[in-house]
Amino acid sequence: MRTRILPAGLWAISLVIAGSFAQTSNEMLPQGGGAKAHPQTNTAGGNEDCASCHSEIYKSYGNTAMAKASGLAADGVVSGGFDDKDSGVRYRVYEQDGRVWMSYEREGKGGTRGQRELLYFIGSGEKGRTFLFSDDGFWFEAPINWYSQEHRWNMTPAYTGAQEIPMNLPAYPSCLTCHTSRMQAPIAGTENKFLGKPFLHAGITCERCHGADIEHAGAKGTGAFVSGALSSIVNPAKLPAQQRDGICMECHFEGTVAVEQPGRHLYEFQPGERLSDYVHYFLMTENTEQQKPRALSQFEALSLSACKKKSGDKMWCGSCHDPHADPAEAERATYYRAKCLACHGEEFAAKHHADKQDCVGCHMPELPSKDVAHTETTDHRILRYPNQAPLPQLQIRGQRLKSFPPGDDSLTTTRDLALAWETLAERGVDGAEHEAEQYLQKAVRERPADARLLAVLGLVEQRHFHENDARELYERALKMDPLLVDAATNLGVLDARGGNLPRAVKLWQGAFARAPYRSAIGMNLAMVFCAAGQKDVAKNFVERVLEFNPDYAKGKSLQRHLAEENGPCRP
Repeated sequence: MRTRILPAGLWAISLVIAGSFAQTSNEMLPQGGGAKAHPQTNTAGGNEDCASCHSEIYKSYGNTAMAKASGLAADGVVSGGFDDKDSGVRYRVYEQDGRVWMSYEREGKGGTRGQRELLYFIGSGEKGRTFLFSDDGFWFEAPINWYSQEHRWNMTPAYTGAQEIPMNLPAYPSCLTCHTSRMQAPIAGTENKFLGKPFLHAGITCERCHGADIEHAGAKGTGAFVSGALSSIVNPAKLPAQQRDGICMECHFEGTVAVEQPGRHLYEFQPGERLSDYVHYFLMTENTEQQKPRALSQFEALSLSACKKKSGDKMWCGSCHDPHADPAEAERATYYRAKCLACHGEEFAAKHHADKQDCVGCHMPELPSKDVAHTETTDHRILRYPNQAPLPQLQIRGQRLKSFPPGDDSLTTTRDLALAWETLAERGVDGAEHEAEQYLQKAVRERPADARLLAVLGLVEQRHFHENDARELYERALKMDPLLVDAATNLGVLDARGGNLPRAVKLWQGAFARAPYRSAIGMNLAMVFCAAGQKDVAKNFVERVLEFNPDYAKGKSLQRHLAEENGPCRP
């Protein structure tokens, strides 16, 4: 599931803490030991293990976008830079002594400068690339991207219009799992810190579609290879449609919202398993606006095509795409035309614009991408008339969230709907807050020991200023899972407002240790210790805030006040 924890709000402090609170929403690589560590990839269990028996596939697959979905920064960097007008910052990317660096600088009053070592790239480079850096074992995305289609550097989509230098966007599991292989589990209680390497292999390796089988890979030339080891390797084309399609859906479908199942994580999914055991996807089904093509992921768009509707399960991604090889640019039109004619036939081809060989160019034009700004992607709706008005969104009276694929309807739980509607509420969808609250109340009754449900319902109660109810829910959640950052942060706010600063500080210290890039938590701690006369401790917390968020205006302001003899304990 694309699970993302939104940054906490900033709280103002006088005698007690007041104001905002953390929110959770539903939305994932080198050695995690700081920016000085020079990464190395681990080849054991990677594509190389398949090369000796499948040499031709190994060679062709190495040139595909999936194989090149991630790697060492030095192998995918484009030196250059740009001036960001919104923040007034000059960014520059360069290589020095075999290492890749990103520098940032703003001149004049309030100016700042610094650099981060870029260790890995994410993205094949066909649309663009982002880069990863590490700070104290926590992994982050760089605030700038290389956009291949425009041949320029610019801000990453999450930071378009940012006024400050944004350096604290976590490298979420939902991102890493679709661009790397053998992603490791983050340290408990964190979302972007790892004990060792966050992933073991660059790119999408053979095992991501065929499964990991060490015995098969090591059984070449033995009786075991012939008699038994081969049977555990997955051939997606021979799987039941649900398991087959799940392998592609994992990364080529996003939906309106997705909900991970209890105790499961998307990065644990293995070929041959049911994707629905790990994540449930939902689409909005009531919308007065027409569907915009750019709002569709490839899998959803394909489901709307007449080709898919008429072919049913017979048609899947592999009907047109060879995952082991990309056709050469000069052969693309002929290659995909052959895929079309496999169903439509030569007789149809002779009558239908026989002089125009590029079926894709006409019926699947490139449209602005949903996933990456400044890029385009192919329209998988396969429209008969590509210039026709956008298709209207499917509407089902009385049901605004619909599971996808439709066959998963029976798997939907109250918990799913509660968390899905809460995500939509945080996005500002009309009516979602009411729906979320209704489903959350019911879900908690059904699953009273579900820490996540308790924490999210606590947030809802806190929004309504039902502080006693919120406190009880947070305490129950933390009893089930003491490492929940948002529950601890929000309970700390309630404790501080209620005069229990010692417990508030303890809760915030634990949360800040697990998420030091959440600036507001560190600021709360700094202001509390400043008010208690412990300025040295307060300075340490502000320095930690600025380590991860160096251009944070409120942090820099509080740092200046702490340096003054009688400076106020506020930004």
